[in-house]
Amino acid sequence: MTTTGSPPDISVVILNYNGKRWLPRCLASLREQTCWDRMEVIVADNASQDGSDLLSQELLAGWPRARFAQNGGNLGYCEGNNRGAKLASGRYLFFLNNDTWLAPNCLALLVREMDARGAGAGSPQVLNYQDGALQGYGRSGFDSFGYYSPETGESGPPRRLFISPGCAYCIRADLFDRLGGFDAEFFMYADETDLSWRVWVAGESVICVPEAKLYHWGAGASAPVNSNEPPRFRTSVFSRFHSNRNTLLVLLKSAENLLLILVVTQLFSLAAEMVFMTLATRNLALARKAYFGAVADVWRLRGHVARERSRLRALRRRSDFWMLRFWRPFPERALELIRVLRQGLPRV
Repeated sequence: MTTTGSPPDISVVILNYNGKRWLPRCLASLREQTCWDRMEVIVADNASQDGSDLLSQELLAGWPRARFAQNGGNLGYCEGNNRGAKLASGRYLFFLNNDTWLAPNCLALLVREMDARGAGAGSPQVLNYQDGALQGYGRSGFDSFGYYSPETGESGPPRRLFISPGCAYCIRADLFDRLGGFDAEFFMYADETDLSWRVWVAGESVICVPEAKLYHWGAGASAPVNSNEPPRFRTSVFSRFHSNRNTLLVLLKSAENLLLILVVTQLFSLAAEMVFMTLATRNLALARKAYFGAVADVWRLRGHVARERSRLRALRRRSDFWMLRFWRPFPERALELIRVLRQGLPRV
């Protein structure tokens, strides 16, 4: 690694795992950033087996403020990114998925608006990798079951956002350290949700900057070989287990008192979803591992939850009553039902 001048404004942390297909375009778009002279790039590799670890080093060779780090194993999204963040020196950390590419002024616009608004965390507008259609901004709030409503609307000025998307999550480095980084127990899924809750609870804010453009494939590690093929509607026992477990953990960790009722309503929702998915797919392993197993693992982690609640209590600046401004009346799972009616059951 070589360094030049003063500390960078932004450290881009890319967690790589078998991302050979995606890295060339992702890194090339970083090299074309208009704030190139004020940023650094760190690729943290989770023991890739497709040669992308070697490719990363080749692509980064000769870059100023660039570094490759081998994590030595598949540590998951959370701890893998934490390891990369420890090597960073920028004022901001930008956690970037490898199945992305950025418009040339994306990072300059993002840093400018976060500075201007004093935001603790933020994200660009996320567009489809394939066709440039709007993919989303993140999440605007939560419903009565503790699930998260998508942020909608067209391009416009920067605005408040409840949860920044995990594919392109920017946060002040000092705030990331103060909050304890990503929760390594999550491994992956709902990690950005957990971090954003803590950002808001600690008295900071999250924004989206629609003027900054980023293109994201989604599920890059398991995407179809044909790059023009749209992502399929699918799930797995692994992803359902971690999603179900981690959404419960977020609430148990971050809700102060009133919003703990969402844990109860979410458990009822999970029970109904489990019955439906089991009858529809006739996959008993899905019910046993992804639903019963998720709840059982939450119980196993009760000591971790207690410690995290205690730590967050010392950082808390906003109550559950304050957080109610993010409540949304429309149930997010209704959108999933509409998707099932249109596309059929997800492939398990």
